Amino acid sequence: MLNSEYRRKVAETIREVETRTDAEVVTVLAREADNYLYISTLWAAFLALLLAPLMQFLPWWIEYEQAFTLQWILFITLAVLFRWRPLTMRLVPRKVKYWRAANLARREFLEQELHSTRGRLGLLIFVSQAEHYVEILADRGLAEQITDESWQEIVEHFVREIKRGKTGEAFVHCIGKCGELLEEAAPVSEIKNELPNHLIILN
Repeated sequence: MLNSEYRRKVAETIREVETRTDAEVVTVLAREADNYLYISTLWAAFLALLLAPLMQFLPWWIEYEQAFTLQWILFITLAVLFRWRPLTMRLVPRKVKYWRAANLARREFLEQELHSTRGRLGLLIFVSQAEHYVEILADRGLAEQITDESWQEIVEHFVREIKRGKTGEAFVHCIGKCGELLEEAAPVSEIKNELPNHLIILN
């Protein structure tokens, strides 16, 4: 995930940004949005079931009991093999991964109470590392001032850096870029700190 140095940099960058804006910034980093074991198990079951119609093309005769045993062996073998995380993530459709990550982002927005800040100026920077998923969720007070296209440019840069294995640098850069937009949309009028500045990590 992120080492202590980058966690400290993230917290310092948030504190610095919040001295220039009334917005409240919260960052959440999840290792993964789901374990997706149900999908890897379904793949194992599907491939094991395909063995039955394929057996008729084998050059030797296999009795029903033997075929059934082979299917079970294949299913168990594949189910174990598909639990290897890099392989599991390849088996999961991108839409499913993004859907699960988006649901987790919205749940974190509520759990971190970003919807209850003064002026509705909460901003969540959410990252799910396994899915290479980044989303910036802005509450009503900011969404009315900043376009989705502005956030999207920052998100696209973040995703590129995650794929290069530079999550820490990407987090600091993202917070800084968001700070520039926040300073323009909601310049500081009072010193406050309603929500935590440290990076919240979900294992």
